[in-house]
Amino acid sequence: MTTLDTVLNKHGNGLSFSTFSNHQNQIWRGSLDCIAFEQNAIKDKLLSLDKPCYIVRVADNIGVTNDGYLTPADNASSAQVELLISLPPLQLQQFGDPNFLTVHAVQYAYMTGAMAGGIASEEMVIAVGKQKLLSSYGAGGLTPDRIETAINRIQEALPHGPYAFNLIHSPNEPAIEHRAVELYLKYQVRTVEASAFLDLTPNIVYYRVAGLGLNANSQIEIKNKVIAKISRREVATKFLQPAPVRILKDLIQQGLVTELQANLASQVPMADDITVEADSGGHTDNRPLVCLLPSIISLRDEIQAQYQYEKPIRIGVAGGIGTPESALAAFMMGAAYIVTGSINQSCIESGACDYTKKLLAQAEMADMMMAPAADMFEMGVKLQVLKRGTMFPMRAQKLYELYRTYDSIEDIPLAEREKLEKQIFRRKIAEVWEGTAAYLSQKNPEKLGKAVNNPKLKMALIFRWYLGLSSRWSSTGEKGREVDYQIWCGPAMGGFNDWVRGSYLAEPQNRHVVDVAHHIMLGTAFLYRIQNLKVQSLQIPNNYSQYRPLRSTLEM
Repeated sequence: MTTLDTVLNKHGNGLSFSTFSNHQNQIWRGSLDCIAFEQNAIKDKLLSLDKPCYIVRVADNIGVTNDGYLTPADNASSAQVELLISLPPLQLQQFGDPNFLTVHAVQYAYMTGAMAGGIASEEMVIAVGKQKLLSSYGAGGLTPDRIETAINRIQEALPHGPYAFNLIHSPNEPAIEHRAVELYLKYQVRTVEASAFLDLTPNIVYYRVAGLGLNANSQIEIKNKVIAKISRREVATKFLQPAPVRILKDLIQQGLVTELQANLASQVPMADDITVEADSGGHTDNRPLVCLLPSIISLRDEIQAQYQYEKPIRIGVAGGIGTPESALAAFMMGAAYIVTGSINQSCIESGACDYTKKLLAQAEMADMMMAPAADMFEMGVKLQVLKRGTMFPMRAQKLYELYRTYDSIEDIPLAEREKLEKQIFRRKIAEVWEGTAAYLSQKNPEKLGKAVNNPKLKMALIFRWYLGLSSRWSSTGEKGREVDYQIWCGPAMGGFNDWVRGSYLAEPQNRHVVDVAHHIMLGTAFLYRIQNLKVQSLQIPNNYSQYRPLRSTLEM
C-alpha cells in the first residue's frame, strides 16, 4: 500500500509557496504515486506541456503532477493533498495571433526572415515550409534568372505553400526591384517580405494592388500578401495606410492595374503584417525592441481607428530573437508573430559557407559592429555585421572615409591607393574598374555612362566592387579571402550561442533550421508555464526555469 512516507522525497526540492491557495473551492484527486517530489522528475512534469500541471502540497512537501483531476471541494471531507495551483495544457499554437496562423496556413506564429544573396536559401524555405512554418527566400542582390530558378524549385517542393519571397528596396537600381515584382506576379508568388524600404515605390504598390479583386460575395479579396519589415514609425505609417493615389493613377495609366483594383486599394492597407525590426543583422537602425514594438502597435491602433479595416494589421517582431526568453518577451508585449534571422544563417540549410557558419557559432553578443552597406554606400547607410574573425567592417569603413574625403580616385594620395591595392582589393585599381565597367555595360549601361563623367560616382562604384563581392565570398567560401568575408549578423547570434552551449546545437553541423524553430517555441511555452507559476506565488529555484535543447524534446 502506498503511504506518504514512500512518496515524499526526504531531500528538499527547493519549491515553496508564499501565499494561501486560490483553490479553496477545488481539490485534487489522484494517486500519490503520480506526484513528483524529486527535482529531475519535477522538471519532466513541468516540461509535459501537452498535459495539465498541478502544484500540490502533501504534509508540508510541495510536488508536481500532470495526472489526476479536480473536483469541487466537499466541506465535510479533508483531503490529504492540498491543491495550490492548477494550469491547463499548453499548445505552441496559442502564442501570437491566431489569424497569422490562418492567413499564412502555418502551425506556429514563427517565421524565418530573408537573408539576401540566397543565404535564406531554397533548402531553408523548403525545409521550414514542409513543417508548415513560414520562411522567406533571400532574393535581395540576386539576378532575375537566379530568382526565377528559386521560384520554380520552391513551388515544385511546396505547391501549396507556405513560403514567401523577399522584395528588397533598391533606391539606386529601381529596375531590379521592378523585375523581381514582375517575376512574383508571373509565377503567382502570393507572399512577399518587403524590406529596407524608405518609402513606398510603384513596384511594391503594383504587386499589392495587382492582387486585389472581388470574390463571389462581392467582398474584397487580397491575393498578394505583403509582410513589411520596418524600424521607423514614418515608414510603418506608409504600409499601414492605403496605397497613395498618385502612384495608383500612374499604374492605371500604364495599364498595370485596373480602375476597380485602384478603387479597392483605397479600402485596404499596403501590408497585411508589419514586422517591427529591432537590433538585427544587416540593415538595421539598432532600435531597442522594448521601445519600438509598443510604439508601432500604438500607431497601428491609431490608423485602424481611422480607416476601420475589416482585417486589422498584425504586428510581429524581428531583431534580437534568438532564445526562448526573447521570444516570450516579444509575445508578452503583444507580438502577433516572431521572425528569426541571424541564428538561421549558422544552420545547415543556410546559403553561407561552412567557414562562415563556424565563425557564427563562435560569436558572442559583443562581436558585432556597423559597417557601410554596398547597396546604399553613397547615402552613408550602414548594416550590422560580424567583426570576429574578419577585417571586413574596418576595411569597409576605411573605404567610406576615403569616399567622404576625396572627390575622385586620383585625389587619394598615392600611398593610400597602394594600400588599397595591396591590402583590400589585392589587385590594381585599374583592374577593379575594368571589371566593374564590364559588369555595368551588361547590367546597367546608363550608370556606366554617368560614372565616366562623374569621378565621385566612379570612385563609389570601385569601392562597391569590394563591398559587393565580400558578401558573396562569405556565401561561396572564397579561399584566401576569409578575412574579407562580410557576414550580416546581429547580437541574437551571441545570445543563441550562449543558450545552446553544452547542447547538441552548439556545433553548426547539428543545427537544422526546423530544430531551432521548434526548440525556441518549446522553450517559449515552457518559460510561459514557469512564469505563470511564479505569478501565482510558487517560488521556483533557477534550475527549474531553464530550457535547454534536447533531441528528445522534439517529439513533444
